[in-house]
Amino acid sequence: TSSRTTTSSSTPTDLTLDSGVTIEELKGDIDGAQTIVDGFWTTHWSDYFTGSYVPPTVVGLYDGTEPDTAPTCAGEPLEAYNAFYCPSNDSVAWDASLLVEGADRIGDSWVYLVIAHEWGHAIQARLDGTLVAQADELQADCLGAAALYGAAADGTLTFDMGDEQELVTSLSALADQMPWTMT
Repeated sequence: TSSRTTTSSSTPTDLTLDSGVTIEELKGDIDGAQTIVDGFWTTHWSDYFTGSYVPPTVVGLYDGTEPDTAPTCAGEPLEAYNAFYCPSNDSVAWDASLLVEGADRIGDSWVYLVIAHEWGHAIQARLDGTLVAQADELQADCLGAAALYGAAADGTLTFDMGDEQELVTSLSALADQMPWTMT
């Protein structure tokens, strides 16, 4: 997965994940995903919704294995191996271990999907309550995918060979235990 707005170059380092993704590429993917998703909603908000779009605050990477230093949401430290939208301070954050392990196991599209999904929750918070689905996790997946595929249609995101399968695998790995995810 690559964004046309990311300017950092990927250089091989000694820190290469089993999937072949380097830590430098992972950092670029994190920055690229944030830029792509925010750019999509900035450009297309008025195509789908009323009012104006204001992006959430990006807390970004954190270390959830250290509760004393982890960011908080409503006074509670964010958990390890998870990602969050925090409604009380309108922020998005993702645990470093979650992104590294997911990218290592699945590939770089994992990072884009996790960030787009959490941004999807931020989008839900901006909507009239009648537009927010009872199955809010599924809706956040849909809003995240809409941003990624919309960015691809706009030409700001390019899917590399295998990225779409990585997205499917990522969705399966992240899926809540709901009747439609049980197979």
